[in-house]
Amino acid sequence: MRTDSTLTPEPLRVKLTALPQEPGVYFLKNTQGKVVYIGKAKSLRARVRTYFHDGYDDGRPQYAAMVNSVTDIDFLVTRTEQEALVLEAAQIREFKPRYNINLKDDKKYPVIRITKETYPRIIVTRDIIEDGSRYLGPFSNVGAMRMALDLMHKIFPVRSCKYNLPQTGVKLCMDYHIKRCEGPCEDLVNVEDYRATINRAVRFLKGHNSEVIRELQERMEDEASKLNFERAARCRDQISALETVRNRQRVITAELVDRDVIGLARQDDEACCCVLEIREGRLLGQKLHVLGGVMDATDGGVLSAFLRQFYLHTEAVPNEIHLPTKLVERDEVFTWLATKCARKLRINCPERGDKMKPLEIAKRNAEQALVERQLKREQRRGNLPQSVHTLQRDLGLGAPPRRIEAVDISNFQGSESVGSLVVFVDGKPRRSKYRMYKIKSVEGIDDFGSIHEVVLRRFRRLQDSELALPDLLLIDGGKGQLSSALAALREVGADDQPVVGLAKRLDEIIVPGNTETLYLPRNSASLRLLQSLRDEAHRFAVTKHRQLRRKRTLASALDGIPGVGSKRKEALLRQLGSVKRIREATAEELASVPSISQSIAATIVDHLSTATTPDGDSGGQA
Repeated sequence: MRTDSTLTPEPLRVKLTALPQEPGVYFLKNTQGKVVYIGKAKSLRARVRTYFHDGYDDGRPQYAAMVNSVTDIDFLVTRTEQEALVLEAAQIREFKPRYNINLKDDKKYPVIRITKETYPRIIVTRDIIEDGSRYLGPFSNVGAMRMALDLMHKIFPVRSCKYNLPQTGVKLCMDYHIKRCEGPCEDLVNVEDYRATINRAVRFLKGHNSEVIRELQERMEDEASKLNFERAARCRDQISALETVRNRQRVITAELVDRDVIGLARQDDEACCCVLEIREGRLLGQKLHVLGGVMDATDGGVLSAFLRQFYLHTEAVPNEIHLPTKLVERDEVFTWLATKCARKLRINCPERGDKMKPLEIAKRNAEQALVERQLKREQRRGNLPQSVHTLQRDLGLGAPPRRIEAVDISNFQGSESVGSLVVFVDGKPRRSKYRMYKIKSVEGIDDFGSIHEVVLRRFRRLQDSELALPDLLLIDGGKGQLSSALAALREVGADDQPVVGLAKRLDEIIVPGNTETLYLPRNSASLRLLQSLRDEAHRFAVTKHRQLRRKRTLASALDGIPGVGSKRKEALLRQLGSVKRIREATAEELASVPSISQSIAATIVDHLSTATTPDGDSGGQA
């Protein structure tokens, strides 16, 4: 890790010295001038300098790589830490730095814009313009958004023209004649009435239909009392349309609440947040957003980053937000969201009861969205699983490890040592290719020697048969086992064979030539693939080893009994299950076994009543 005194280039040291102590946002850049990380700070000087102090590590495996790539620093000073929180989220969405958690494809998601004009318009856009306009969104389901807008235009007479009103020389269009517009272009509606219509339309888009219906009912009664029956009829038709929309929406809670329920799913370096929008107790819809750069972050950190970017420009913040876990920087995020919420804000993490059900639905939807995204990615890559690509990335391999072989050793107190070799092709087990090796050259407990023998025999066989070598060899064990495998590979001239060791205790990955052990996050797809290989190799070795012990135990207990050969031994074990059960059985029970006669059953009982197994086994489970 670099220290202040050894930083290069020189301009970086100068910038670190000149950093202000005010709150703000900082930008870490690499040699190409690209922003690799954006952060906020209560004190820019104190926070940024910690990155370059010896011994400082924020717990992220990628931390050292990020810091070592930094050659320049920029910053923006803000008045308060709260401003820094908002500015950080905006800059992350703008620059999408490599080491930040950021919404993927968020620039492609449209938003609904309520323009700041004398006669506002409600339009779809993908660009956020800081001109006082109001925004709803972002919307991941574009089709559902456009359907909602089409319905809004049928219910509320909101203008769709692009004129900068008020403007002279503009004539009424067809929208006016089909009752889709009130004619602001020719001053047929005053500004106050038009903006009241806009506010109703916005509340409709937010899902606040009950409020709009109550307001329209009051207006209908008022217009009827003034004998304005045509206007009253229009209000009646709007109420009828809104009632129809509300009846189609699924009731998800008996409480008339406005609530966003956010479910989280994670897969390797990606996460998906599903937002169920509940308005007035009814499910308005769901939004699915994928985030990148989450590998080293906690669930609380991912949710914190998502909330800041998701609610950054929208005014549709409900008064309740339900999350699956507690937020990182909860107080700062809560304070910021409270300023955007019209009523008192509550952020909860339900753990039981009816409020957990929507959270479970949101989580399942998020998981399904990640699965579909992964399948689409694999189709583009020739149906290779994502875990294979991430393993190539994390181990720095030259090609995807499509065929991986794993080796494990199993023995019982040094006897019946066996070595297992399992094969995964494209991330899935290929059981027809599994191999089992009885250890011949090693006596007693010697995992190092056993690993050496198995690898040596396996690769000699591959070379003699002119078969392709695996893309990766996994050794179950630490540095000692890996060294034994490397020695065997050198003997057969396979020095360039990619090989790694996976230690059981902390899932440490030992890579030849690397002085430091590699640790991958628990939710890494590549680590899970290696764990699956290691566990399958262990299962296969133990299974085969137990079979050998069972045969040995059975043979030692039943050897020497006149008339009992290998087939009758197998029949006895198959029906009674263990040597212990055979020893405890009566002659009648033994005679019920196929191929065992009464006389042979009596002989077995007499023999076992006076004998024990050579290793002192008095009949335990085989």
